[in-house]
Amino acid sequence: MAGGEGEGTSLEFTPTWVVAAVCTVIIGISLAVERLLHYAGKKLQKGGRKPLFEALQKVKEELMLLGFISLLLSVCQARIVKICVDENTMEHFLPCSLNLKQDSTDSKSSPPRNLLENKETSVGYCAFKNKVPLLSYETLHHLHIFIFILAIVHVTFSALTVVFGGIKINRWKHWETSIGEDNFDTSKVLEPRFTHVKDQDFIRNRFLGLGKRSAILGWLHSFCKQFYGSVTKSDYAALRLGFITTHCRGNPKFNFHKYMVRALEDDFKKVVGISWYLWVFVIVFLLLNIYGWHTYFWIAFIPLILLFSVGTKLEHIIIQLAHEIAEKHVAIEGEVAVKPSDDHFWFHRPRIVLLLIHFILFQNAFEIAFFFWILVQFGLNSCIMGKLRYIIPRLVIGVFIQVLCSYSTLPLYALVTQMGSHFKKSIFEERIQTSLTSWAHKAKRKKALNVTTNGSRLDGPSNGGGPDGGGSGDVELQGIQIVGDPQQSTNR
Repeated sequence: MAGGEGEGTSLEFTPTWVVAAVCTVIIGISLAVERLLHYAGKKLQKGGRKPLFEALQKVKEELMLLGFISLLLSVCQARIVKICVDENTMEHFLPCSLNLKQDSTDSKSSPPRNLLENKETSVGYCAFKNKVPLLSYETLHHLHIFIFILAIVHVTFSALTVVFGGIKINRWKHWETSIGEDNFDTSKVLEPRFTHVKDQDFIRNRFLGLGKRSAILGWLHSFCKQFYGSVTKSDYAALRLGFITTHCRGNPKFNFHKYMVRALEDDFKKVVGISWYLWVFVIVFLLLNIYGWHTYFWIAFIPLILLFSVGTKLEHIIIQLAHEIAEKHVAIEGEVAVKPSDDHFWFHRPRIVLLLIHFILFQNAFEIAFFFWILVQFGLNSCIMGKLRYIIPRLVIGVFIQVLCSYSTLPLYALVTQMGSHFKKSIFEERIQTSLTSWAHKAKRKKALNVTTNGSRLDGPSNGGGPDGGGSGDVELQGIQIVGDPQQSTNR
């Protein structure tokens, strides 16, 4: 570097052993991580855990996207730092006060860093035009670190949530075993047995008492219920039987717990990714993180409020299912069974719950990642971090959200979202799903071939509209409809 400005030298004057040593460490770490992910993928494939394997592939896609973003920033940074704007443009929407910047500048005594090959710094390049750079090299480096930490923390927190939630869901396995043993005697199951509705544990716990006459008390009970004993054995038995009688009437020994775990694994591959609307949220936050607004503090309440809303709604759906039975029946034959329906969910779409959980997990991970990023890059006393009275509540809220979502909301989601009008493809074993998918593709290709063949015949109207041409197409279309609506085929 000319003039002795800047720290260190260019690659032309760097010892080869230094370059080789640094490359060896970086490549070694990268290969180790790649081999670890590859080994984990092989273990999941051998264990028949295809949904988790697909989630792992999603993680790889996110890491590849991060690599591309980092590469794009690195390639374009020389041009970005040469984008010059008026100085007054950079005095608005600042995360820190200009007075703090002046104090920080006065305390520095080191010479400026030479960043351009033409022996001019980016500041000097823009200062020559009486302007200031739009972004500096240091700012771009901070963005590199922030994006990387955000993605890593999000993937880690999502995995921890599903792992801890799965541990609680696996505790319900003995309920499934117990119910299966009670229903093992077919003659006993088919024997008529009438009981009073209010004598059922599910009705006593969910219908009698709070929420019986007052809608407000019902919602209050649902809100409190998510913090303790969110799901009981009577809840599980009633919802399980309702699902089986609606979707698997011909298979009373259906393993509902195993299906529920498979469905949760399928949903995990959606939760672990970072969708476009989550990146939009990041951009909006970075825009509104203005000094004096304390955006970082107030934004911590968004996932907390959403988590409370989701947990309350899921608990209230169970209460609604109990109310439907208690209000329509005085006595029932056999065990109590609810009636699944999309009408109980927001906008009649159970999928909205998954989208909200996805946003909650990402936003909470964003809070924690932002905290560690500021801590590492700027220190605990940074003006962006804020005062201590704003830091501690954010950390407490973040930990609380992670624990509650793992041990209450996610298990509730795994159980209650099965109470929709339709079942998920996870109801079939992996090999059956593969067979049905292959059969559907073959049927579509055959139908398309028939349509193309009939359309190319020009012998007369009888060839295109005769019974042979139309009949085969109708048969294939019916077959495709059966695959598209598996509920009908199962109920039959």
